[in-house]
Amino acid sequence: MAGRRVECLWKHHVMEQLKQRDRVQRQAFEEIIHQYNRLLERSDLQVVFSERLQTEKYEHQNRHDLSPGVEGGRSDSLQQEMAQMRIKHQEELTELHKKRGELAQSVIELNNQIQQKDKEIQSNEAKMQEYQHQISHLEGECRDLRNSLADLERANQTLRDEYDALQITFSALEEKLRKTTEDNQELVTRWMAEKAQEANKLNAENEKDTRRRQAKLQKDLAEAAKEPLPIEPDDDIEVLSEDAGKATGETSPSRQTSRTPRRASQPPPAGLLDSISNIFGRRRSVNSFGSSPESAEVPSSCADVRVPSTALHVFDAHDGEVNAVRFSPGSRLLATGGMDRRVKLWEVASGRCEPKGALTGSNAGITSIEFDSAGSYLLAASNDFASRIWTVDDFRLRHTLTGHSGKVLSARFLLDYTRIVSGSYDRTLKLWDLRSKVCMKTVFAGSSCNDIVCTEQCVMSGHFDKKIRFWDIRSESNVHELELLGRITSLDLNHDRTELLSCSRDDLVKIIDLRSNAVRQTFNAQGFKCGSDFTRVTFSPDGSYVAAGSADGVLYIWNVLTGKLDKTLDKGHSSAINSVSWSPSGVYVASVGKGSKAVLWSDM
Repeated sequence: MAGRRVECLWKHHVMEQLKQRDRVQRQAFEEIIHQYNRLLERSDLQVVFSERLQTEKYEHQNRHDLSPGVEGGRSDSLQQEMAQMRIKHQEELTELHKKRGELAQSVIELNNQIQQKDKEIQSNEAKMQEYQHQISHLEGECRDLRNSLADLERANQTLRDEYDALQITFSALEEKLRKTTEDNQELVTRWMAEKAQEANKLNAENEKDTRRRQAKLQKDLAEAAKEPLPIEPDDDIEVLSEDAGKATGETSPSRQTSRTPRRASQPPPAGLLDSISNIFGRRRSVNSFGSSPESAEVPSSCADVRVPSTALHVFDAHDGEVNAVRFSPGSRLLATGGMDRRVKLWEVASGRCEPKGALTGSNAGITSIEFDSAGSYLLAASNDFASRIWTVDDFRLRHTLTGHSGKVLSARFLLDYTRIVSGSYDRTLKLWDLRSKVCMKTVFAGSSCNDIVCTEQCVMSGHFDKKIRFWDIRSESNVHELELLGRITSLDLNHDRTELLSCSRDDLVKIIDLRSNAVRQTFNAQGFKCGSDFTRVTFSPDGSYVAAGSADGVLYIWNVLTGKLDKTLDKGHSSAINSVSWSPSGVYVASVGKGSKAVLWSDM
């Protein structure tokens, strides 16, 4: 019904426009046609008048011929009048002919205009037909769009109803989750309290046992001092200082003169041997699995650090992006970890890296790597929510530590090498006991943990929320926080463990004095840009230099003593550098990047 009404309206509008056009065009030419008709009438009158003059002239002449004498005078005057009238009529006739010609030209022009207007009318009519066709087509499309709009409104209403129902369900589930979280927190608090009580009881028992063993040891030593015994060459001897040295993985520089006979040198109990070690002020150092690191390849504090100046060896380390690199404690091996889910070992010799083997078992890309102090075990974190430990000699996977709900971005040995700390994207830190192979503690840090370093009693973690958090291992609590200007990507400690190196996404590398918990130095350079949230930087072995990779593939080295940029090396990588490691010997620097390349740098 509405469509018919619209159609009648536009038809009526078109008729009104046509009538208006006829009125306008008729008024424009109506006066011209009227004048033209008047001219034609006057022309006809002039013709008739001329004919009458000719007739009168002829009759007058005939009359004059008939009576020439009588009317001689009158005929002269009449002839003069006739001549004047003829001249006047000729002038009028000439003027009329001139106007007639002008009017004829006007008529021709008007005819041409009329023809042009007719053509315009025909063109307009064709356009009107075309527009009518378009209007019909558009009306059909409009109807289709109205139908589609109605369908969409119905579908939208259905979705809105479903959304409301889902929102109600979500609110209920959220409330349930909140209650569950509160219950879980309460259970964790209760569990931690019970654990603390059990730990206190265990510590008290250990102290009692320690005091009892020390008292017994003192009594045994006093009795042994009171009873001097003869020395028999055939008897087996046992030197207390050598036992103490064995307990610490050392040998005594000289043999002692006090000896005991075989019958008095029965193997002491483990507690007694520990007490002897405590008397000599030494503590047995055990590695991650309780074995003594007698073959440890850890060098002493490096005094000969070489600042690299050239790329000795550029090689393809992995199939894809390489995330982590680390030298072994003796600088003989180089480990790299990449997105191809492998840790590869390379033997460093004569300025080249020769492949030695690959450690497999990870289900996702490797994010960080660390050797134990003896270089016998390798710890790696990965994106499959787990950390893994391999033995370096036989490439065997020994343990897999699972429990995080997000990718593990960093894992480190604690200094007693029986525990491991791991930080994850799930905003938690976990403390693992390698002897029992269980998670001893979970700390909710509040932000994604990107890197971890450890001292004797403290764990330092760098987070996505721009904060460095300091955790006390003994109390398992957060004792201090330090906020920087950008997201923390990397942490590293100097050899003396008195300074902390940090890198953040504000393109600044900072040195933090751990004794004052304050920023001591800040390094930056024109062109240096942190390439990702996991860009790793490193101290030199003696803490005199800092090495960091940039997003443009350039290696930057700063001098800590002067606080100035020492060198920039740009002929190794063609993409962003992810991680840098300085060998403990101070001779080499290794870097890996987003490409598959790894570069060994030195000053050779």
